[in-house]
Amino acid sequence: MSVIALAGCSGAPGVTTSALALLLNWPLERGRKMILAECDPDGGAVLHGLLQGTLGDRYGLRNLSVAVRKGEFGEAFWRQLIDLSSEDGHRESPRDRMLLPGITDPAQAASLAPVWKALAVMFRGIDAEHGHDVLIDLGRSGAFGPSGVLAEQADTTLVVVRNTLRCLQAAQARVSALEERVGGVGLILIDDGPYPAGEVQRVLQAPVVATLPYALQDAKVLSDGAEQPRRFAKSGLMKAARTGATLLVQRAAWQQAHLAPGTGAGTGATGGEVTHAR
Repeated sequence: MSVIALAGCSGAPGVTTSALALLLNWPLERGRKMILAECDPDGGAVLHGLLQGTLGDRYGLRNLSVAVRKGEFGEAFWRQLIDLSSEDGHRESPRDRMLLPGITDPAQAASLAPVWKALAVMFRGIDAEHGHDVLIDLGRSGAFGPSGVLAEQADTTLVVVRNTLRCLQAAQARVSALEERVGGVGLILIDDGPYPAGEVQRVLQAPVVATLPYALQDAKVLSDGAEQPRRFAKSGLMKAARTGATLLVQRAAWQQAHLAPGTGAGTGATGGEVTHAR
């Protein structure tokens, strides 16, 4: 049972695509559920990406602002979830893998300060009382500002990075700032460049917890709702996501057992700068 926040940085691949791949491959024991919450203040992507606008904008964060003011947040939260259980290519019990869609207009983020705080409390309660796992998509900017409380209250915060010079240079300041604020920051590495995981860890002073391939065609199924190729569930991206999800569960469980939220310590190696590929 864990609450895991995913954050991005300039030059990184889609955090949302990585989050969806993990959601659809999360290891679930009987009675357990997985919730992905799109908490990117710049706007969500799943409603008009993977779901191709089929549900309109009836669901999502924007509907929770009124519920907070009325003191009806808990009940309203569950009504805003969309069942994605069928999207992973396997038949499961309904509502095992659920999505809280994000806002559809970045301007809506200005009214969400009380929602972020209520969500942080809600996610801790879901973890403690129901034994469900929560994955929070913070996008490129959501780990800071008012929505940053979600990263602070998560069991672990992970930054999605590519192993390219551009992304690693951009990620250094972001990872360092997050480590100072929440501690125990890890990395999800999108393998799209020349630098090996060990070099990425050395530069960013944070451990690579999971690695996903840069598989553009498979990723488009999740990011844009492209038609699923045959055996999509057994594609390289989905296989890597299954392995990565298991590793994230193990890491979060260890951090829950040893560290209070926001008081973790990084496990990275000595830092440095990337100059060229080996």
